[in-house]
Amino acid sequence: MSADDVDGSVRRWRALSDTAVLLDGFHALKHALRFGARVPAVLTSDKAAGLVLADELAPDVRERLAELAVQVPAEVLRGLVPRAHPTGIAALALRPERAGHLDALGQAHRAAPVVVLDNPRNLGNAGAVIRLAAGFGATGVVTTGALDPWHPTVVRGAAGLHYATAVERLAVDELPAGPVYALDPEGKDIRSVTLPDDALLAFGSERSGLSAELRDRADELIALPMRPQVSSYNLATSVGMALFHWSASSGRPAPM
Repeated sequence: MSADDVDGSVRRWRALSDTAVLLDGFHALKHALRFGARVPAVLTSDKAAGLVLADELAPDVRERLAELAVQVPAEVLRGLVPRAHPTGIAALALRPERAGHLDALGQAHRAAPVVVLDNPRNLGNAGAVIRLAAGFGATGVVTTGALDPWHPTVVRGAAGLHYATAVERLAVDELPAGPVYALDPEGKDIRSVTLPDDALLAFGSERSGLSAELRDRADELIALPMRPQVSSYNLATSVGMALFHWSASSGRPAPM
């Protein structure tokens, strides 16, 4: 590739970087491509190595990666991203239309729960939750409060799986319709509850728990089994346990 082609690709990257979603590394790009993300820019410091990785781990995206990836010097790539990923690949994707996400979240007969993170604080935990929700086939993940669920650190933690589910930030009074099952230590043991497919599963922050507003919205408080004197689970662990309980008790096969 000529120096002019490289310069043009770098200019395009810089023009998009303020509004596009950064996909950090091969695995984030792989997931985004699999779930239909629009990816206008892919840069790599070693295209041949990236294609070998695709051959080994994701042959379904190999052809698309070959079309999109532009090789640039390693020092150029390092200057465009906050930190260079070990795979030497970075991409920019367009954020999905909010209207489409709101339509999916607001469906009257959802086939899978919506995960609600009530005023989360930790960006990495939010990303891990989105990754879990995508794996279980949840309808979406909604956050309340100040945290942006599309923050680059959240996207990194989710490994690009924002594109596999509907991810939005809403106020409590904007949450989609459906029965709200809120996780709370004072709630009923989750093992005695059948969670409906259209449930909203709400989780408070690890530090302060559920907000009063979300607690008032809850139709039922439920609790995860926990050994006495253990104060809490990690947020992502709690979400994983609740989604597993839903999937195991729903009688439906796990998404494949």
